[in-house]
Amino acid sequence: MTGNDVVITGIGLVSSLGEGIENHWNALNAESFSPRLDTTSFAPYSFHPLPEIDWSQQIPKRSDQRQMELWQRLGTYTAGLALDDAGIKANLDLLSRTDMIIAAGGGERDEAVDEDIMAASESRADHDMLLNEKLTTELRPTLFLAQLSNLLAGNISIVHSVTGSSRTFMGEEGAGVTALATAHARIASGQSSITLVGGAFQSTHRSMILGHALGRHLHEGEWRPAWQRGDAPGGGMVPGSGGAFLVLESVDSAKSRGARIHARLSHVLAGRTRSSDPDRAASLNRLVDRAFTGAKETLVISAASGTPQSIETERAAIASHPASRVRAMSTAVGHLQEAQFPFAVALAALAVAKGSAYPPLDDSEPAITGTTDEAMAIIAGHITGEGVATVKVFD
Repeated sequence: MTGNDVVITGIGLVSSLGEGIENHWNALNAESFSPRLDTTSFAPYSFHPLPEIDWSQQIPKRSDQRQMELWQRLGTYTAGLALDDAGIKANLDLLSRTDMIIAAGGGERDEAVDEDIMAASESRADHDMLLNEKLTTELRPTLFLAQLSNLLAGNISIVHSVTGSSRTFMGEEGAGVTALATAHARIASGQSSITLVGGAFQSTHRSMILGHALGRHLHEGEWRPAWQRGDAPGGGMVPGSGGAFLVLESVDSAKSRGARIHARLSHVLAGRTRSSDPDRAASLNRLVDRAFTGAKETLVISAASGTPQSIETERAAIASHPASRVRAMSTAVGHLQEAQFPFAVALAALAVAKGSAYPPLDDSEPAITGTTDEAMAIIAGHITGEGVATVKVFD
């Protein structure tokens, strides 16, 4: 081990299961697990809704809360949980040197303008001209600015005083993989000593539901666990709202301040293959081969979206390693887009920190015996991108 090895010292989680790592640990280890679902608001589609959140616990100023859209508020809140867990929330000197790498989408749309355009298009044939007219007369410049993906990083900087370098990646699940891979590489190379990395996703805005529905990605009808959606009506995805942030540090940085270390992040590997590419499964399998370290039973947190393509790709990669014991996090919290992979890595790190694997989330997932001192997170994006990360016990 070297001083630049990467460790996880802070974890912040928010999902339908609650907020904070202990609430998630307890929910996933409950004697009888049952996901929290809303099956009526967007029927025939289901989603995993957010719990009640007192935003003032992490965003004290009401003025800050009001100027953020829900996805920004959610990300800023979750980032605060991670900083609290890392024990650096009040350390202004360290926060001034803390870098940020964010995975974010493009914000929420103006539904009234969308509906106006769609209504007008029914009586006009010049749709290109119509769009130009509406874009120049109906959209406010301030509204456009509020959609910028890097505003999440800006809000985290303002509210939590994180003022090191800042990077924002866009690109659905792949953005979360790239954010973590970049943070890991920068710390391992000595370019950074501490980084806040993660993302957030708000699934219940109508534009999100419409986009996924038009793409034929959403699961329809009665809810099923993720592994059982391959032949279900629709596309298999059940969206979730939530956020996941990690504080990554070099070993030297963590030791110098006496930080509690959850786990060591030993690998973060990324690929960019489209789901339609015949080489997709082989690409993910190559990443798994590089990260898988032995024959001992290994907890694998699958971040598959639930779409048939992502499920089958991950199944193929996992099947080549008989010692893997998989848990599909989408069964528990739904699909969180940019936050999906950071969330999976956080769950893997939490299991290693506790020394125990999560029980099966459905009958197809095998039990795990013994102590969990290593775990893997794996993802195949519903359209493109794949990623693998390995976390190990820190000793």
